[in-house]
Amino acid sequence: MGAQRERRTLTTALELREIDDGAGGKRRVFEGYALKFNKRSEDLGGFDEVLRENCLDGADMSNVVALYNHDASYPLARSTVPNGEGSLQLTVDGIGLRFTLTPTETSYAADLERNMRAGVVNQCSFAFTVADDGQAWTYERDIDMYHREVTKIARLWDVSIVTTPAYPDTEAIASERAFAAAKAADEAARQAAEERETLKRRLAVEVECLVD
Repeated sequence: MGAQRERRTLTTALELREIDDGAGGKRRVFEGYALKFNKRSEDLGGFDEVLRENCLDGADMSNVVALYNHDASYPLARSTVPNGEGSLQLTVDGIGLRFTLTPTETSYAADLERNMRAGVVNQCSFAFTVADDGQAWTYERDIDMYHREVTKIARLWDVSIVTTPAYPDTEAIASERAFAAAKAADEAARQAAEERETLKRRLAVEVECLVD
């Protein structure tokens, strides 16, 4: 079974601009960062994570759709549309993944724009799958927290402008499974180390008794 999609949400500045449309007119664009590198997340349910700066190297971003609230019923733009209405440009820079989209002329896009201007909607999100070898887990004992580093994303599915930073169970399944597996492996390793230490002490006592 392939890797499952995960979603992350970022509260960030969303920009609304008007640019020349090449025909003597203007067209509006939405801009922002769908993700940022090297920013430690909040507690995601027993663990936190960071997206490393090279995690998008080689990622499949050939057909990414821009959505409202990750809802396929509300498409805004797509990366396969080259220019103009419905176009989506994705740029990886030193900060993260920046998007520029020209929304389609729909009523929900107009409503979204009004909410963005009012500051009611101010968050971005993205849906992705992690490569099989694209994550590393560590346990930070001083804060009793597992830490996940995402080093390679296999595919980017969508970027979304979202209303809330909710993290529903349906979105957390993939990372929770990875977390559970990492935690189980770590606990097994610690138990094995404790058993080895116990055996070592027992053998030391037996050797001491034989010498006596």
